[in-house]
Amino acid sequence: MPRESIASKRTRAIEVANRMEEHYPAAECALTYWGDPFKLTVAVLLSAQTTDASVNKVTPTLWERFPTVADLASADLGEVEDILRFIGLYRSKAKNCIACAQMVLSEYGGEVPRTMDELVRLPGVGRKTANIVLNEAFGIVEGIAVDTHVHRIARLLKFSNQAEALKCEQDLLKLYPREYWKPVNHQWILFGREICIARRPKCDRCFLADLCPSAGKATVTSKPKPKTGAPRTSKTAPSARARTRK
Repeated sequence: MPRESIASKRTRAIEVANRMEEHYPAAECALTYWGDPFKLTVAVLLSAQTTDASVNKVTPTLWERFPTVADLASADLGEVEDILRFIGLYRSKAKNCIACAQMVLSEYGGEVPRTMDELVRLPGVGRKTANIVLNEAFGIVEGIAVDTHVHRIARLLKFSNQAEALKCEQDLLKLYPREYWKPVNHQWILFGREICIARRPKCDRCFLADLCPSAGKATVTSKPKPKTGAPRTSKTAPSARARTRK
């Protein structure tokens, strides 16, 4: 198959964006954060390698116990760990939550900063989290938040072959004009949950199938195959103990 030109890939990418907009025009952040930029920052921090639904189950308790940045900054680590114990990596996340609150309080007067460079200085905050906070909380579009769903879908669509999220983002930014950046994360997450499911993609029902080079080829995890060969003990193969008795 001939290598796709950049112009052709851009045309395909724009069509993908247009169809995403048709199917998910009201896509929004699935994390509950009560309109508070700091609560959003913490929620996105907590969502790494954990579902948004799981995060939404623990954050109400977290904010009931520590309602302000100052409260969380002075929180007992063990108590925060206990609240977060139901989500993955809860110990390291608890440390980052407290350290993040401490930095926001000491260096930014308790207000979440509004620049990429400042946000990524916060403990536990990477470029993905910073992109979501800037986009969702402040309406500032600096890039595309590349999470697990976006990264996987970009690779399936052959928009990027990069193993690293940051490099994948750079590929997407080259394909998409700036006005298309804002909705990508929320729309692609919904698409990844409903259609392009990691282990069982519904290619036969996908509205992007004609645009996707991986349609019908995505890996589906199969059921474990039954073990072959005779069992360790059987009627035709008497056990060692039985043979000894003879």
